[in-house]
Amino acid sequence: MTARPALEIAVTSPAGARTARENGADRVELCTALELGGLTPSAALVEAVAAEGLPVHVLVRCRPGDFVHDAEEIALMVAEVRSAIASGAAGVVIGALTADGALDTVAVARLAEAARAAGRPVDVTLHRAIDQSADPVATAALLPSLGLTRVLTSGGAPVAADGRAAIAAMVTAAPGVQVMAGGGMRPADIPALASAGVASVHLSAKARAPRRLDGTWIPLGAGGASAEQDTHFVTDPEVVAQARRALDAVG
Repeated sequence: MTARPALEIAVTSPAGARTARENGADRVELCTALELGGLTPSAALVEAVAAEGLPVHVLVRCRPGDFVHDAEEIALMVAEVRSAIASGAAGVVIGALTADGALDTVAVARLAEAARAAGRPVDVTLHRAIDQSADPVATAALLPSLGLTRVLTSGGAPVAADGRAAIAAMVTAAPGVQVMAGGGMRPADIPALASAGVASVHLSAKARAPRRLDGTWIPLGAGGASAEQDTHFVTDPEVVAQARRALDAVG
């Protein structure tokens, strides 16, 4: 019998990790700047979230934007991988592309090697750089040879629900690699994606944090965002709970 998919929630804080744990998540992916697609968290944040008890997979992405990284950025992310694992991460989430949209296998292998150097079992996930690649299914097929254990993907579509066919193809193309569906995921999408053979589903389950500062808001960014827009996201307990119920209903 095929195992029921696991539930991973993207969080940015210890409070988010507690919300995820209390509402049925199996693990969390930790990042900062979720509104930018996620960036590498600090070592102190990794330690604090790991103390909440769920396995923590740390996103290692040194800047927003494309996934084409130069040598200096790769060296920085290698150091971030080592720092995350030393701080208690159960896994890291990595990735890099070449300018023509191919997987940067040299960079990915270097990041994976840094993770394995910890001397203990560590999960290594390819992040959604795969969805920006020229051929996501062919990219997935490269992962077993690189020693990666998981891939997070929307199947190259804007949202995972629309990439179901490609996600199913990745499951076939990358034996031994856990395919995790994520990207615009809603609890209602879970049954269809589970039937595609995914090993896990990934949701940000995010809501805008409420404004707590009284008085006039002075925009801090170049875009002149309002107080409602210039905020951060928190983990919504009801969305996590809905996703847990949807997974539990999968036969």
